[in-house]
Amino acid sequence: MDTLHAVRARGVSKCFGDVVALDGVDLDVAPGQIHGLVGPNGAGKTTLLGLLLGLAVADGGHLEILGTPVGRALAAPDGVAGFVDGPGLYPSLTARQNLAALAALRGGARTAGIDDVLDQVGLTDVADDRTRGFSLGMRQRLGLAAALLTRPRLLVLDEPANGLDPAGKRHVHGVLTRLAADGTGVVLSSHRMDDLEALCSEVTILATGRVVFSGPPGKLATESRELDYRLVTSDPPAARQVAADTAGIRVVDDAGARHGVDRLVVRALVPALDELVVRLVQARIAVRELTPVMSPLEAAFLALTEQQETGR
Repeated sequence: MDTLHAVRARGVSKCFGDVVALDGVDLDVAPGQIHGLVGPNGAGKTTLLGLLLGLAVADGGHLEILGTPVGRALAAPDGVAGFVDGPGLYPSLTARQNLAALAALRGGARTAGIDDVLDQVGLTDVADDRTRGFSLGMRQRLGLAAALLTRPRLLVLDEPANGLDPAGKRHVHGVLTRLAADGTGVVLSSHRMDDLEALCSEVTILATGRVVFSGPPGKLATESRELDYRLVTSDPPAARQVAADTAGIRVVDDAGARHGVDRLVVRALVPALDELVVRLVQARIAVRELTPVMSPLEAAFLALTEQQETGR
């Protein structure tokens, strides 16, 4: 695909009466990129996804999708597929029949590819079951299968991991990763920071309709405040003493260590944490686990959105 951007938005705004849903939003999504869209409830995520899917039109600003400026008509741009607020399915039809019906409605969708997309999302075994009995996760996967029938160049998904068990998540992650590798741009909203960290090369955080961050998750994590880390060692009392003696380290929970349990929680920036590990090794204390209590992405997300809320 020669298109420079799968999505290019500049100063996009959208109001519903007196409610400002989007306030001067910029967004760039490259072909072959999985771009995460996150924010608290009411931040404008669903509104932005709706604009990308042609379910609404912007009040102001400029929006290009797959290199084509979006007009004022309500219509899904060519090459775009996905869903907002869950996929629309016919509960009395089977999974296979749902896909056939949706393919007929869309005209250009491939009925010959139904078995292939069902296999991709891991629903082959229930292809002939009525969807009224499907779990939330199964409905999400069937919605993804419906989108895949059109061979989209831009895939837009709202909370695609909702209700997924580990096997379902593996299927969905695999599908999205393969699509991106083949050049499809993917925009997904999620409250699951672990999914975003696993999938996305870039994320955009919205708060009160405005972009408060856009860039690689790693950059967001390194710019965050101090994080809490769970530290499990071979000698908890000695580890606590080393931590207390290390500049930039605060022991915020040592109840486990004081009661003979092999863990404590420390708060630090990454450089101080690196120094702590060096000192523990020099003291011949084995480090068995050192993990964030909260993911760096989630911590940074909370910090940015809290700042935006208090600054209103």
